[in-house]
Amino acid sequence: MPKSKRAQVVTLTKAKSKQKGGRAEVMKNVREAVKDYEYVWVFSVDHMRNQYLKEFRKKMSTSRFFLGKNRVMARALGNTPEEELEDGLHNISEALVGDVGLLFTNLGIDETRKKLEEFEANVYPRSGNLADYRVVVSAGEVVRGYTDEPFPNNMEPQLRELGMPTLLKQGKIMLNSDYVICNKGDKLTPQQAHLLKHFWEKMAVFKIHLLCYWHKTGGFVSLQKNASVPAAADGDT
Repeated sequence: MPKSKRAQVVTLTKAKSKQKGGRAEVMKNVREAVKDYEYVWVFSVDHMRNQYLKEFRKKMSTSRFFLGKNRVMARALGNTPEEELEDGLHNISEALVGDVGLLFTNLGIDETRKKLEEFEANVYPRSGNLADYRVVVSAGEVVRGYTDEPFPNNMEPQLRELGMPTLLKQGKIMLNSDYVICNKGDKLTPQQAHLLKHFWEKMAVFKIHLLCYWHKTGGFVSLQKNASVPAAADGDT
């Protein structure tokens, strides 16, 4: 009599093995990068967007970026003076806290900082971000952002669902009075963030910040005031 399929046991050993293999690959690549590059930087990103990070990586094509599990990268570098690959690298491991990444490069300090300072992009804010300024939609026909382009009338139900008291008049989306999408300093709700996108309000800025670096001959240097390593942030990447 054939065995019941319900009685079969499905193991997850392959999935676990793949996960371990992924960690091992990251550790291997990080350790190789230590040998190949003069500088190791720790960076953070305001308003992270993959599109712009990829664009920046192209501008830094001779360098190498790592974004992943902080603990894995720290382990690769060495968490203590006894474990570190090179003198002082354990300070970089201690700085891997929160939403940060590693940049390996042979570019000098001034050139690296210049490239970062020159690169930024305006992006739409997301839920949970703080509003940089007040956004008000004037009474009358609803138009996009700072243009005179009206919304298509089939979007009226969607705008109403997002909290705007809109109505259709002769095929036009209208407001009887001014509507405040957000005030400066508001912690944006999903509805507010969605409305800001509809109105082309890119009030957030994608920006990379260098927190500290390690140099093969110069050792570890923190770029944060009154701190030997970057201040801790909640969570882990």
